[in-house]
Amino acid sequence: MGGAMSTTVPTSRMTGIGRVLVIVYAVMALAATGRSFVQIFRQFDEAPLAYSLSALAAVVYILATLALVLADRRGWYVMAWVAIVFELTGVLVIGTLSVFFPDLFPHDTVWSMFGRGYVFIPLVLPIFGIWWLRTHRPARAVQEAPAAEVSA
Repeated sequence: MGGAMSTTVPTSRMTGIGRVLVIVYAVMALAATGRSFVQIFRQFDEAPLAYSLSALAAVVYILATLALVLADRRGWYVMAWVAIVFELTGVLVIGTLSVFFPDLFPHDTVWSMFGRGYVFIPLVLPIFGIWWLRTHRPARAVQEAPAAEVSA
């Protein structure tokens, strides 16, 4: 029974730019949630499409935040890809529609004019998110807790 006991501490993938990315996504989630909550409960009848799209953006930002935090697990990594690609698609589609057909959106959404109301962060953020996901793939090794060792 002689032998040194070693413990390994798992390293977090959330360091540096990854941590900043998660913080920005969390701030966007809070901002979009707050915006859509106020808009829906105060004046939903004025622009139901715009306010519903803001609520959808909030859900996407919440999901992307969670998925990025948990992206070391394969299922969450895939969910992060889905959320971020959906976000980029939404920003590009809603941004384009709001430029060429402004009457569709009597009030702005989070993604109107490519996120102009949020200093274009909604346009740039998914590009950084995609870059981060491409450069920080989860390890192929088993991600679950290690099996208990059996000693004789």
